[in-house]
Amino acid sequence: MDESFVTLEFREGALYLIDQRVLPATYTYFTCKTYEDVEFAIRDMVVRGAPAIGATAAYGVYMAALQLSSQKDFRNELRDACNLLAKSRPTAVNLEWAIERMWKKYLEVAKEPKEKILAILKAEADAIRLEDIETNKTMGRIGNRVIPHGATILTHCNTGALATAGWGTALGVIKEAFYDNKEIFVYADETRPRFQGARLTAWELMEAKIPSSLIPDSAAATLIRDGKIDLVILGGDRVAANGDVANKLGTFALSVICKEYGVPFYPVVPISTIDFNLSDGSLIPIEERDKSEVIFVGDTQVAPLDMEVYNPAFDVTPHQNITAIITERGIIYPPFKENIERLRKGETL
Repeated sequence: MDESFVTLEFREGALYLIDQRVLPATYTYFTCKTYEDVEFAIRDMVVRGAPAIGATAAYGVYMAALQLSSQKDFRNELRDACNLLAKSRPTAVNLEWAIERMWKKYLEVAKEPKEKILAILKAEADAIRLEDIETNKTMGRIGNRVIPHGATILTHCNTGALATAGWGTALGVIKEAFYDNKEIFVYADETRPRFQGARLTAWELMEAKIPSSLIPDSAAATLIRDGKIDLVILGGDRVAANGDVANKLGTFALSVICKEYGVPFYPVVPISTIDFNLSDGSLIPIEERDKSEVIFVGDTQVAPLDMEVYNPAFDVTPHQNITAIITERGIIYPPFKENIERLRKGETL
């Protein structure tokens, strides 16, 4: 079963993105007509979620090529545009991965006429988007294996179609289990301070008619302690070569509680989210966002304006707290370092 909405779509020379800053109150699209618009959309979280950011950035590279095609120094101008896009958000590795893939494709055809270069870059961006959807559906089928019939699942942040080119990562696994008639129930954390769980995951769960309940972030520990959660399943924005996972702030705390009470803990990520060049999670750059996200909820001030604020967007969960990592090429169980290396070599687990 497919969604009734399209997260991102390129048509008539522009990239259309569901504006996730205003969901669920308003359902509208943000139009990117330039690669600078794409950079803004990623940085300001019009679009968010590692796979969706990657697909969006791929179209941003194509749009940059389209804009710069008349420039004499086309190659260097395009490289500068890629660098601008890459700096829009530092933690999600899919951003770098997609931009680098587009750049390598350009280098392969750099001596071709400009019209052919543009057509090839557009086709590559389309391929990244379509591959992500198929990858997510494959992960859904693979991840469904770990979900028992009648399971109560806790998820954090948003990992559905809104966070990807379509279907979703962790929420894609949840949807697969639901459509497989496993009679699941889902608790969604609100996910402060941007409320991606409350605004986005809750909206997607209701769109899919999955039995669910929204909870304050601080209620999760009690549910886990009281034996009301069978497993936690969530996403990831960058996975180190040893299995450490960077994900939305609050993931680490959930992993600690799950380990204490023996609750299985599963990140769901495409292979493109694994950074094989980073030995461990301490090397993952963690984005810090503006203090206004904490001081204000919407337009309502909830803290003193001059208060100092620590607002990291992500934290790192050590591999010791993770049961397994679900990917499109199988489920990675410990020992993580050895099995991730197998994936790097092209093996299927």
